[in-house]
Amino acid sequence: MASTLPLSQSHSFSTIKLPNRVPKPTSLPSSFLFSKKTSSLSSQLTLSSTRRHTVVVAATTTEMPKKQSKGGFVDEMRAVAMKLHTRDQAREGEKEPQGPPVVKWEPSINGYLRFLVDSKLVYDTLEAIIEKAPHPSYAEFRNTGLERSEALKKDLEWFKEQGHEIPEPSSPGISYARYLEELAEKDPQAFICHFYNTYFAHTAGGRMIGKKVAEMILDKKELEFYKWEGNLSKLLQNVRDKLNEVAANWSREEKDHCLEETEKSFKYSGDILRLILS
Repeated sequence: MASTLPLSQSHSFSTIKLPNRVPKPTSLPSSFLFSKKTSSLSSQLTLSSTRRHTVVVAATTTEMPKKQSKGGFVDEMRAVAMKLHTRDQAREGEKEPQGPPVVKWEPSINGYLRFLVDSKLVYDTLEAIIEKAPHPSYAEFRNTGLERSEALKKDLEWFKEQGHEIPEPSSPGISYARYLEELAEKDPQAFICHFYNTYFAHTAGGRMIGKKVAEMILDKKELEFYKWEGNLSKLLQNVRDKLNEVAANWSREEKDHCLEETEKSFKYSGDILRLILS
């Protein structure tokens, strides 16, 4: 186990030394990240009765919440995400299946802690960028209610109180944080793509994963990471509206560039998600 993480300090990019080079993210089936309906995901996540407590998870483990309003660039972002599915996972899917339709998961406390720590680094980085706002449009996304950094801090403190050592951030989280820093300065359209995918995916399939993993290894404890203050649907709709407002000032070329970044966001997020199995 890596050395204990000082929980009094957040893993923001201002305090964590990140590598100078960003490793290429591990290629994963794009369907690993998104599914069409939360209800279908729930039926895909089933528990095994084996003594090893294996949780069987469909390859589509997170999804974008369905739009609440008509029109706008957010609809285009969601459409691109759905096309990265296979046809058996989403009606709009266009990808060929890569590997078996399901992956057997054997979550562990150590792996889950690695996932939470790396997730915290990514959210710390996103939220610090939004606060600093190197591009003025980022300021629109301050205090949306979707922020996850403080919730993750509380969860890691809880794990420490239970006697677990908190690992340092690992390569997947560090690489993604570095990449987000670079995008934020020079490529706002690509950065907004990652912002959208990271926060929206977590509110849907990400919650389902958290629930099932908690049933297997945490005696069903619900972590703060999976809780939001207020009405989550309204919080999401407010952010959709802001995204549409920001994108309304982009050229068609800039919008297309944002959409092209979607698959890369899947790959980085997938690398972090797989830490649960490490």
